[in-house]
Amino acid sequence: MKPVARLRRRDCVDPGQWPDHIPPLLRRLYAARGATSLELAQPRLSHLLAPDSLGGLDSATALLADAIANNRHIVVVGDFDCDGATACAVGVRGLQMLGARRVSHAVPNRIVHGYGLSPALVEELAALQPDLLVTVDHGIACHAGIAAAKARGWQVLVTDHHLPGEHLPPADAIVDPNLRGDAFPSKVLAGVGVMFYVLLALRRRLRAQGTFGERDPDLSVLLDLVAVGTVADLVPLDANNRALVGAGLRRLRAGHGCAGLRALIEVAQRDAGRLTATDIGYAIGPRLNAAGRLEDMALGIECLLTDDLARARDIAATLNEINSERRAVQQQMTDDAERALARVAVTGGDAPVAVCLFDAEWHPGVVGLVASKMKERLHRPVIAFAPAEPGSDALRGSARSIPGFHIRDALADVHARHPQLIERFGGHAMAAGLSLRADDFAAFAEAFRQVATDALTPELLQADVLSDGELDAPEFCRASAEALRDGGPWGQGFAEPQFDGEFDVLGWRVVGERHLKLELGVAGLRLNAIEFGGWTGLAPPQRVRIAYRLEPDDYRGGDAVQLVVVHREAHPEG
Repeated sequence: MKPVARLRRRDCVDPGQWPDHIPPLLRRLYAARGATSLELAQPRLSHLLAPDSLGGLDSATALLADAIANNRHIVVVGDFDCDGATACAVGVRGLQMLGARRVSHAVPNRIVHGYGLSPALVEELAALQPDLLVTVDHGIACHAGIAAAKARGWQVLVTDHHLPGEHLPPADAIVDPNLRGDAFPSKVLAGVGVMFYVLLALRRRLRAQGTFGERDPDLSVLLDLVAVGTVADLVPLDANNRALVGAGLRRLRAGHGCAGLRALIEVAQRDAGRLTATDIGYAIGPRLNAAGRLEDMALGIECLLTDDLARARDIAATLNEINSERRAVQQQMTDDAERALARVAVTGGDAPVAVCLFDAEWHPGVVGLVASKMKERLHRPVIAFAPAEPGSDALRGSARSIPGFHIRDALADVHARHPQLIERFGGHAMAAGLSLRADDFAAFAEAFRQVATDALTPELLQADVLSDGELDAPEFCRASAEALRDGGPWGQGFAEPQFDGEFDVLGWRVVGERHLKLELGVAGLRLNAIEFGGWTGLAPPQRVRIAYRLEPDDYRGGDAVQLVVVHREAHPEG
């Protein structure tokens, strides 16, 4: 059922004028991504957008400044993913740096409370006797929870980045760059980025009040957390987000990250001095996320808030174990999903236009990963559902989409056509969450497929592997690989470079049961390559065309490089 991917090269763009220290390879890569100047390609903190145009900051900072001045109890309410955990840690640490003496934090348990600031969580928070709740990475859709908090006499500040619904919740202040009419130029801040901007604006207000004397608190020490949350949440890395992530990576590479992140880097067996956004996305973020998926994200937030490295290492070891369990659960669920898709394949074996999957035995904390895996394999919008809790007739779904199909808007379209189906939903263009009753699953699946059928064209359903073209023989070297690694941060919206070419297969072997280790020949060179998950049970042909990333081979060391194969097809003459 997997569609055949089309290998396509990016359009060539005149790189223009660059400083001499930028290699020609990077110049053409930057230009192909729309960055035609050093300021756009490698933005620094000095290029960061000012907070001035971000709506709601005056009301938000007034609430916070008043709470600090009057020693009120501020409770930062996080979320159970990596963005929510890092945003919570940034909120707690930043408010303390700016003078707040009574700051606590809380986070919903996925199974017990459901998503965000729910009435159930508000009831539990009553024991803390808060004066002001600050939501991070959620809140814009938490109408009932915010109303419950307001009924108790608490103030509520919402900081979020998700798209708002038709009506806003009854909070005292809301900061969200995606509010209608908000003039902030970047709409793609992660939740942790929004909270960081709130702190920048609060520092400016307190500075004007003469709170700090001669020296302001240095909020840049929080950028390691901002970088991790931004990358892990898969928001597009526009110039503003790259400035934030780049600064955070520099702190982590210099060994200046918080104790929890340093411990997570260690347990993931990554080299902090060479850390990349890819390492965050595939090694650091998943270990933090695992706590919220299978256990309680309170453990992940504790890891980010402790300054005791020994304690951080203990927590990181536990998170690593949970992540191993998560991988096993995810693999089982993915296998289930593939079997289910095999049963619903249409005549001819083509993938459906959109896919909805449900299994009563699935874990609600892992359905997002299953949806993501199946979306990658099928190049179709996918929504995976699981019971909200064992035996429940309430379902929680996690949706992942493809470019050109706005998944949150699609859910809004389903809701407009069939108001009785979806109980609640929210999200972004590429990812969303929703809840519905188990009895409504079949009707929802059909309604969603109809919305997708109306919106998706054959071109949008074609899976493309984008290449930056071929590398010349002298570019297969350590210097090129290191320039590519250090030329980022790369990620969503600023794609990691990958190239294509035709190679002779000089040797191959299977490693780790599922991966294919290759020795490839081109232009008289012998190059090591690996294709993760590439073993299909059939020997590769003698000649192949591949798309690949060029990386330093730190395992072999020296001048060694490795090609990481992301797409392989037989050469017509192979």
